[in-house]
Amino acid sequence: MQQRLDPDLLACSQCLCLASRRAARALTRAFDRHMRPHGMRTTQFSVLTNLLLRGPLTIGQLAECLGLERTTLTRNLALIEREGWVEIHPGADARSRVVTATPAARSAVAAALPAWHAAQAAAAEAIGPGAVAALHALADDVAA
Repeated sequence: MQQRLDPDLLACSQCLCLASRRAARALTRAFDRHMRPHGMRTTQFSVLTNLLLRGPLTIGQLAECLGLERTTLTRNLALIEREGWVEIHPGADARSRVVTATPAARSAVAAALPAWHAAQAAAAEAIGPGAVAALHALADDVAA
């Protein structure tokens, strides 16, 4: 006897959340492969480039820029701090901490930048210009 599929459950096979997470994980793995020879992950590279572009930020500000939860960012910062790529100091408010990129971070990012460019070009070619534009538009829309 053949089992009848529940239409509500069948609709779940088109879950946008799952599709976006699968795509994000695939992109992250591809970028990480390029970054691995430089001793960093894509997430670490993103943290460092944001700090280098924006200057010192509180953990809350940095989390907001990156679209991360503070706890997730704090775990990532511990790894980056061990590498000597950031320094974390108390902020003006006793509860806040300020993250600053070090000269070692600037050197690490400079060394990894060609790998990032290669990963970016490969990803853009793989998904095509329309999907690149749509991805950026979606990210801008949901962040607003």
